[in-house]
Amino acid sequence: INANPRIGVADRNIGMAEGRRQQANALPNPTIGFEIDNFAPSNSEVVGGAETTLMLSQLIELGGKRDARVTAALGDYDAMRWEREAAKLEILSETTIAFVEAVSVQRRIALLDRQATALERLVPLMQRRAEAGASSPSEVSRTQAAVGLTRIERERARLALAVAKRELTALMGRDTPPFTNVIGDLGRLVRPVPLENLIKAIDDNPQLMRWTAIRAQRDGDLLVARLKPIPDITAGIGWRYYSDNGESAIRLGVSMPIPAFDRNRGAIREAQENSQKVHAERSANRLALIAIVAKAYDTSTSQLLQLDLLRKLVFSTARQALETIEVDYCPG
Repeated sequence: INANPRIGVADRNIGMAEGRRQQANALPNPTIGFEIDNFAPSNSEVVGGAETTLMLSQLIELGGKRDARVTAALGDYDAMRWEREAAKLEILSETTIAFVEAVSVQRRIALLDRQATALERLVPLMQRRAEAGASSPSEVSRTQAAVGLTRIERERARLALAVAKRELTALMGRDTPPFTNVIGDLGRLVRPVPLENLIKAIDDNPQLMRWTAIRAQRDGDLLVARLKPIPDITAGIGWRYYSDNGESAIRLGVSMPIPAFDRNRGAIREAQENSQKVHAERSANRLALIAIVAKAYDTSTSQLLQLDLLRKLVFSTARQALETIEVDYCPG
């Protein structure tokens, strides 16, 4: 499973989420500035009273904005991890289906081989009976046609086996099949657990567990949107030099925006709706999984019932009929 490219994609998504988490925890960079006042006054041809200032300023985030970003990034990271687990289960399910398909088609080819051999052995017997006048020549033609149809069906099965092997190879992350045959015992049947137990286990499915992480991420995004209107402070300290008298001084400064017009109301509304949407999305996902599980349960139960009927009523009768035909036609 780990060789499947989809697992590699999921691993890269986790790495990207880890990068976003690290970036969310980063502090703003400080700013350095350089200014010269009175560089070229209009009443002088030289720089006599220039004032030189070197400033260093730092943005100070207020209201817990960085913690909110980290919370959202952690939710994103956890969601990517659950996405990887969901991808593993999906690949495992597809691999199981492809494997069972390959084994069943392989078994069907073996049965068709036996059927073709039995019919080919029956053709000369039918010919001898027709020559002896015990059967109609049309019986020989029907038997030969049955042989041809069986061979055609066998070729179709071989093509289906090649397709199943290709699908299984792709799920293994290979270009060419690293195997010639698949080995499996389809005779061992396992009865499915009650449907109620399967539905209860759905809540532990990674596809549903990831919604908890997505909810944490969206709640973090909502908190970021709500905290954005809180103004941040930019504090600065500098050194100023007065060229006219050779003195210097320390300069302090503090600035902050005034949230007079933009209160980020639109982004807050969007984040609220996105956070509240999680419940509906999870419910839709859960109902879809329940439908898939219920369909698989009903199909498997029906197939097992049909198999029991075939074993009890059809297989034994068909075997007896074949033995009777061989015994009757062999004396020919």
